Amino acid sequence: MLRISFNDGWQIRPKVNPFAEMAGGAITPYRNVTLPHDALIEQDRVVPDGEGAIEDGVRAHFPGGAFEYRKTFFVPQEHQGKRVFLEFEGVYRDATVYVNGDYAGQRPYGYSRFRVDAGRFLRFGQDNEVRVEARVHQDSRWYSGAGIYRDTWMLVGDLVRVTPDGLCVTTPDIDRDRAVVQVATTLENDTIAIRTLDLVTEIRDAAGAVVATDTAKVTVLPGEPATARQHLYVFDPSLWSPESPSLYSCEVRLHDENGTVDTESSVFGIRSLQLDPRSGLRINGETVKLRGACLHHDNGVLGAATYARAEERRVEILKESGFNALRMAHHPMSRAMLEACDRLGMLVMDEAFDVWTSAKSDFDYSLSFPEWWERDIESMIAKDFNHPSVVLYSIGNEIPETGSPTGAALGRTLAEKIRSLDGTRYVTNGINNMLAVQSDLAQMSEQAQQAEGESTGINTFMANALDMMNVIGASEVVTERTAESYGVLDIAGMNYSDARYALDRELFPNRIIVGTETFPTHIDTNWKLVKQYGHVIGDFTWTGWEYLGEAGLGRPQYLTSEPPSGLLAPYPYLLAGCGDIDITGHRRPASYYREIVFGLRTQPYIAVQRPEHHGKTWAGSPWAWSDTISSWTWPGFTGKPVKVEVYSAADEVELLVNGRSLGREPAGEQHRFRAEFDTVYEPGELVAIAYQDGAETGRHLLRSATGSVRLRAEADRPTITAANGDLAYVTLTLTDTDGTLHTAADRTVSLEISGSGALAGFGSAAPSTEERFDTTAHHTYEGRALAVLRPTGTGKIRLHASAPECEPVEILIIVA
Repeated sequence: MLRISFNDGWQIRPKVNPFAEMAGGAITPYRNVTLPHDALIEQDRVVPDGEGAIEDGVRAHFPGGAFEYRKTFFVPQEHQGKRVFLEFEGVYRDATVYVNGDYAGQRPYGYSRFRVDAGRFLRFGQDNEVRVEARVHQDSRWYSGAGIYRDTWMLVGDLVRVTPDGLCVTTPDIDRDRAVVQVATTLENDTIAIRTLDLVTEIRDAAGAVVATDTAKVTVLPGEPATARQHLYVFDPSLWSPESPSLYSCEVRLHDENGTVDTESSVFGIRSLQLDPRSGLRINGETVKLRGACLHHDNGVLGAATYARAEERRVEILKESGFNALRMAHHPMSRAMLEACDRLGMLVMDEAFDVWTSAKSDFDYSLSFPEWWERDIESMIAKDFNHPSVVLYSIGNEIPETGSPTGAALGRTLAEKIRSLDGTRYVTNGINNMLAVQSDLAQMSEQAQQAEGESTGINTFMANALDMMNVIGASEVVTERTAESYGVLDIAGMNYSDARYALDRELFPNRIIVGTETFPTHIDTNWKLVKQYGHVIGDFTWTGWEYLGEAGLGRPQYLTSEPPSGLLAPYPYLLAGCGDIDITGHRRPASYYREIVFGLRTQPYIAVQRPEHHGKTWAGSPWAWSDTISSWTWPGFTGKPVKVEVYSAADEVELLVNGRSLGREPAGEQHRFRAEFDTVYEPGELVAIAYQDGAETGRHLLRSATGSVRLRAEADRPTITAANGDLAYVTLTLTDTDGTLHTAADRTVSLEISGSGALAGFGSAAPSTEERFDTTAHHTYEGRALAVLRPTGTGKIRLHASAPECEPVEILIIVA
């Protein structure tokens, strides 16, 4: 079918009560928007008042709302007699679609791709209108965004055609010399006549050369889909892997006596998957340990709007930071991110749901799950099928039902549904063992407290959360209650239950485990277990990328005389605070520590604890990294005590302040890859040197920023395209004259955008702020801000930036 972008020409307004308008109420006007679009990020956050103030932080204190989009579009006369569908890759949430005023379809789940059959409602040779309603209200445990936040398409095809998602490619038999490529093409015939056609299939390599071809006769009966299954042979294949993500394309052409009837194509990769408790996960015969990151779907300053370039950039940065696998938490991944993972060599665990029948929010998907889950599973599998990056499907996350027989039976039903649609990947489920036995939790917690000899307040609980989860997770009641839920899976996904890794090797020798969610502060001990045990195939940290919502989960906290605020932070906290990489794409100290633990970085890394908190007792949650930044610029603290952390895999590290050695401290795995030094702050240079067996293996240097502050602007690419989904990312930094980042001179940066582009988002990584992302002025955070530009046509985009006491800067980006 012909696929046409449907992103332009949309308008939006708050959902209007038609009776109010009829009664003479004020008419709310529409305004123009371009898709993808997040309606929620444009709303004012709600200042909480009283009860529920902290709970609102899970959604970053954004309000709910109902929104309606509309688009007028012309349908040519020649489309009459054809099949016309409108495809929505994601509408959050409870989408209802109307075409020319008539109900055309709906989708409750905000993360499923869906289509509506628009042809029967269209006026050919005339303008038509599509209207989409979306609603969001206390239905998510994180910032969800709202509206048509992913791409839209119009699909036009003849009555005899390849069905949408009807081209499925697998590689069931691979050896060194050749690969068998099985191409299953599903055809539809909406005429009243039997049709016999020629199906021509070609496989091309990355250079475009045809490497295999086949032609088959296919007879399609009226109203009965037909699947043609062809076997093609690619000799000397280039295999897809995270290290070498080689891709092929498959094109099918449908011919009759009058010529080409339809065409369809798909990119795919040739790779094999194997699994056993001794070698773990093997790709093309080689064991691969998953260096995994969990991530939510929002794109920081863009909100939930899913631009292809935004998804690609996230995958690029995550790959450069040492990750080789992503878990989209807790819903299906976007098509754009899957395509980026294919190209860049990033493995994917695609997750279906955060809830089944037991609600976690007042109005969440559990209300729709019983009726819609099967269609949503089908949508996810159809989207993922040809993507070589996808190796795992997850049927859920922290589902309370997994501890009951009926919940295990439901899990079996979901797992078997997936296997009926795609038997080439593995099925898992991110089970939180503590939640699975929540009905027994009060008694078990009381017993644990008695064993400790103390009552557990919030600070004690957060400090010992991992220990408590592990004690409960390794208990006999968990072993018994979760046995069936784990048994229906190919791989047991465990959230915060590393105590079961060794235990289950003995209790369940055929059980293969993946850490589907783990504390970032325990990556060193977790990764040691992943390396030690063949049946443990990887670790997914919470989280790889910072996100909106669950405000303050990983914020720095210290013991005070004031009562603690709890796991989440009060308004105006915006971000969770637990991502290795902040919302602007800047790597935080935890990211470099993880890279060292993974064995991918030999140089040491310096992280300096903020001197204003020196001497205080740490009380952060297990999701909170130390309160550090990689900076040696601390005005106002000269001569004051400061603690310096140095991360290294080497035996020992030496720290020098302005050439003066503070001595050497042990590091490496035996010391959790970390050495600490107490000193006093004096401006200048801070150097860490790593030594292995007495020989230097690397060094890291920090310089203090001095003198006047300069504003700098740097684009991620000098040239972008005018195609849908491309963006330009411009990093704005405050530095001294030598280019050293000035982390203590934050100020407001103002932008002017002209030419062939518009501002898509502008902001910083400040975890607590009342600033918006859709304005042209924003305060920097630790010397940084990020502007994202959307092309509006070919030409040049001019960005002019200014800040107090700084010379303005200007940058030009070419749009080709």
